Amino acid sequence: MPNHLYDHLFAPHAGSSKTLFTRAGQPDLSYDDALRMAAQLAHVLVSHGVQAGDRVVVQAPKTVEMVALYIATVQTGAVFLPLNTAYTRDEVAYFVGDAAPRLLVCDPNRAEELTTIAGDATLLTLAADGSGSLTADLAAQPTRFDTVDRGPGNLAGLLYTSGTTGRSKGAMMSHDNLLSNARSLVDLWQITADDRLIHALPIFHTHGLFVALNTTLMVGAQVYFMPGFDLDAMLSELPRSTLMMGVPTFYTRLLSDERLTADLCANMRLFISGSAPLLAETHEAFTARTGHRILERYGMTETNMITSNPYTGDRRAGTVGLPLPGVEVLVCDDTGTLVPQGEIGMVEVRGPNVFQGYWQMPEKTAAEKRANGFFMTGDLGQMSEDGYLTIVGRAKDLIITGGYNVYPKEIEDILNDIPGVLESAVFGIPDPDFGETILAAIVPDAASNLTDDTLATQVASKLARFKHPRRYIRMDALPRNTMGKVQKNVLRDQHA
Repeated sequence: MPNHLYDHLFAPHAGSSKTLFTRAGQPDLSYDDALRMAAQLAHVLVSHGVQAGDRVVVQAPKTVEMVALYIATVQTGAVFLPLNTAYTRDEVAYFVGDAAPRLLVCDPNRAEELTTIAGDATLLTLAADGSGSLTADLAAQPTRFDTVDRGPGNLAGLLYTSGTTGRSKGAMMSHDNLLSNARSLVDLWQITADDRLIHALPIFHTHGLFVALNTTLMVGAQVYFMPGFDLDAMLSELPRSTLMMGVPTFYTRLLSDERLTADLCANMRLFISGSAPLLAETHEAFTARTGHRILERYGMTETNMITSNPYTGDRRAGTVGLPLPGVEVLVCDDTGTLVPQGEIGMVEVRGPNVFQGYWQMPEKTAAEKRANGFFMTGDLGQMSEDGYLTIVGRAKDLIITGGYNVYPKEIEDILNDIPGVLESAVFGIPDPDFGETILAAIVPDAASNLTDDTLATQVASKLARFKHPRRYIRMDALPRNTMGKVQKNVLRDQHA
């Protein structure tokens, strides 16, 4: 029976002995091995009552069994809902209550605490070594499964936004949302069956799951599958691989080690960065050290990828590149009217990659998706004359002080260029006179002798007075979420 995502992404590899996953200290797994395991897991899902459209919630360690579970969920016509492994019991309780899943899969170490919030869902376990009640009787299951019929518009994934303000929202991703984006990226980044991807990203997030895995699975590439980022393991793997997708932290950590050289990266074809802004100096330092220019792209939970710097062409540091083929990107004011070129406005996007809406939140969907199909991303950006998009921040991070709009990135760019500043984060806190006052969190180089006067003098020489931070806060590290994004909401809460 036709299943839009499974038929195009997974089914073509049935019977293939080519290696899909290679792992340190473990046997390789072929494409056929993975599909046979997925079919067995599909039988397990059905035995626990999973039907087309049911949600399967997974908060489990990163394993090949979890990838096979994703494939099995698609094959049964159900909806895959991965959760950050750092979420607490109460956070998981919200997602389970909202999504009403048929199945909840968790680490065995958390089974006891999550049993009390499982509700009507069956709770199964999956450990870091692949063991658990989910896989306990896998060998007894058939290795073929009659794929359930699902069309392009049916849901395949449900991903919850981070929920830094208000309730987390479940973004409904259809079969075609995922498939169309994978096709575009494979073509744009010229991914082929000859590639070998270093995969150190989590797979509870769109970056590691739908971008990294869907693209490599589509073409039959090989994946070096890592539980997480490990500097020594990654450095030893670089000479054998051709492709890496990572967050900015990966690149700064690689640069911190003298073993990273051009010779070590001679076999690499492409380094890609996303999920958080990459500093221009990281771009330049990585190019100087390795000879490779990192390709930065832009996407979000509700849209998968939206823009990308080109594979062949000008990869501009500080920008997120050009809209993907078939994707429209506008920079607008609050009414949806285009702002003049080069001015800052809200980034809006329309295309086959844009989600179906928010789960159980029609009013929120209507508030963030215009009647013409454009989704208001909440990101502030500006478009160059030749179509390159630059993200300047989140709308909620905009600081309004004394009636003036202040964009944090403008200040951060100046601070980050000051010798001795490793990185910075500018944010606003309530102020009785000005509405908000500007603070700057600074991570200084341990060897630097930075003073507030030095920082203030540099800012004063380049920015109007109303944009000057009132105070500089020194930190060992900025607070970040799992994907490396700076959590300015945490900074605001700490210093309000």
